[in-house]
Amino acid sequence: MTEKIEFIPHGTITTPPGFTAGAAYGGLNEHAKFRLDVGLLFSQVPCVAAGVFTQNQIKSAPVLLCQERLLSASPIRAVIANSGCANASTGANGLAAVRVMAEVAAAKTDVPASEVLVASTGVIGRRLSTELIRRAADNMELRPDGGHLLARAIMTTDTKPKEAACHAGGSVIGAVAKGAGMIHPNMATMLCFITTDAVAQADTLARALQTAVEKSFNMISIDGDTSPNDTVLLLANGLSGYDLAHADQAAVFQEGLDAICIHLAKAIARDGEGATRLIEVTVRGAETLSQARDAARTIASSSLVKTAVHGGDPNWGRIIAAAGRSRAKVEENKIALAICGVPVMLDGAPLDFDAGRLSALLRGNEVVIELDLRLGDAVATAWGCDLSAEYVAINADYTT
Repeated sequence: MTEKIEFIPHGTITTPPGFTAGAAYGGLNEHAKFRLDVGLLFSQVPCVAAGVFTQNQIKSAPVLLCQERLLSASPIRAVIANSGCANASTGANGLAAVRVMAEVAAAKTDVPASEVLVASTGVIGRRLSTELIRRAADNMELRPDGGHLLARAIMTTDTKPKEAACHAGGSVIGAVAKGAGMIHPNMATMLCFITTDAVAQADTLARALQTAVEKSFNMISIDGDTSPNDTVLLLANGLSGYDLAHADQAAVFQEGLDAICIHLAKAIARDGEGATRLIEVTVRGAETLSQARDAARTIASSSLVKTAVHGGDPNWGRIIAAAGRSRAKVEENKIALAICGVPVMLDGAPLDFDAGRLSALLRGNEVVIELDLRLGDAVATAWGCDLSAEYVAINADYTT
């Protein structure tokens, strides 16, 4: 492919032309005084939009609203988001509150409320104060560099904001994301908002987003729990004229979108609650892509694998056991396994290795696990993090 994907230093969701954003303190989280917790993204022109949402049967009010509005295929101009309150499992009150949030954003940006999408993250089962949302919006300034503020406003237990932007051919793609806990394949308590100045039809944009999510956010796991709130939104304002109706331009755009989503997915996994290192699991030689993905995700989400990595314990049998209970076809006598570049198993039999050296490698910032099933050509990579005592401490008193 001749056109390069180039990441933009300090890029964010407002890096693509035509987008502004802002954030303000609303006081939605009593344990996070004076921290930004309400953010707003705005496009100067109407956007085509697409979304991917939680697989949990319990869906938050913001997710339900977004699904309703995207189904109508109406143009979208803004996204308003908050942290500190998930507005999930809040009944009729929550459904009313999410529509008020959209109205607040509409009044701020002078667009119809039907052109506003909504996202929330935080504690489940608490009613959302729309008065606090309104007060925050009143104090908010939308700016071309406001994406950096939006990235901070959606953080909960995240230790750092997550944002990126890249050139993809003649288009620009920018994004912000949040996520640190309740993260599992098929997304979780994670939000990701993506913008682009590419031209796209709704069905084309939806396919591109689904493809990118399958390779990225659906391949991360921190703790095995999924949330009612996870949301990925993609808005295309078309200002660049770079048209995804052309196959070559669509291919370059897909490469850029994949790169942005994988970058942010890895950032989420690396920033897992209490995490000290990133785990990357690549499964090769599976019979099908779905089997490769399932095996990789099963290993990355295994509590026993995650605790072994945290302790620097080269107990590779846990990896093999996780692969064996996945839905991938596995024949033990064909398996090859390496950890941090050290071969530990070949043809289903253990290899001699320096346990002390491997233990030291397991204590690095990134732990790479490579499993070759040697049954086919399919390859997939998943990401996770180690499981620490700090994770237990964070979640044992999350609301207190």
